[in-house]
Amino acid sequence: MIPASVSNEIKRRIERAESEHDVRVLLAVESGSRAWGFESPNSDYDARFIYVHRRDWYASIDLEDQRDVIEYEIVDDIDLNGWDLRKALRLFWKSNPAFVEWIQSPIIYKQFAAFRERALELLPSTYSCDSGVYHYRSMAKRNYRGYLKSELVPLKKYFYVLRPLLSVRWLERYGNAAPIEFQKLLHLIEDQPALLADIHALLERKRAAPEMGLEPPVPSIQAFIEIELERLDRLNPSKPNGSATLDALNGIFRRCLADAWA
Repeated sequence: MIPASVSNEIKRRIERAESEHDVRVLLAVESGSRAWGFESPNSDYDARFIYVHRRDWYASIDLEDQRDVIEYEIVDDIDLNGWDLRKALRLFWKSNPAFVEWIQSPIIYKQFAAFRERALELLPSTYSCDSGVYHYRSMAKRNYRGYLKSELVPLKKYFYVLRPLLSVRWLERYGNAAPIEFQKLLHLIEDQPALLADIHALLERKRAAPEMGLEPPVPSIQAFIEIELERLDRLNPSKPNGSATLDALNGIFRRCLADAWA
């Protein structure tokens, strides 16, 4: 899904980040539309990574003044940035949607110290479905109201509404974190074949169109979105943490720290 030349360049930049910042990258993945499965020909490459510093970095008394992110300017359509391990695990404990998607990405540039496997093992006990519903509902409403109520609408924004709406259906049906690949969610509307056919046709047009390609609204998809948003407006999800203890997350932190600098 990622051209070899681009993948190799991303890996080179990850190695350079390790050298420049004296860190070890534990996981580097593709996020965004290419990982979701509805990229355009000119979509950026959204490479994200989680890294760990040396042990002494975490023992410093001025830690609050130290940056816990590494960010680079977009160059040649590659958007590369990452989070420190401790920041990432704190966000994991709060069911942060970006972190949950990163560890499930089907496009992996680098894995180290079994970090991804350990995080996935804790996902069922850490992830809050109520938090997921709250997040996905907000994402769908924001993109629908901001982009899909005009005479011409950006194709990409349909998928920024459909994916979160179907993710909510996944949470309601299965009670665990939704996969990030759009195709894995489509069986949730297999009882609506006409709608499903229109979505497949739209997906093909999206993959062939420029990033901000515009079209008239698709009536069947428009109706589905409005019905789902109205239904979700009646829900009242809370935003609790998952049930995983901090001890389990601290265990991942210590093991990755030891393995990375063994």
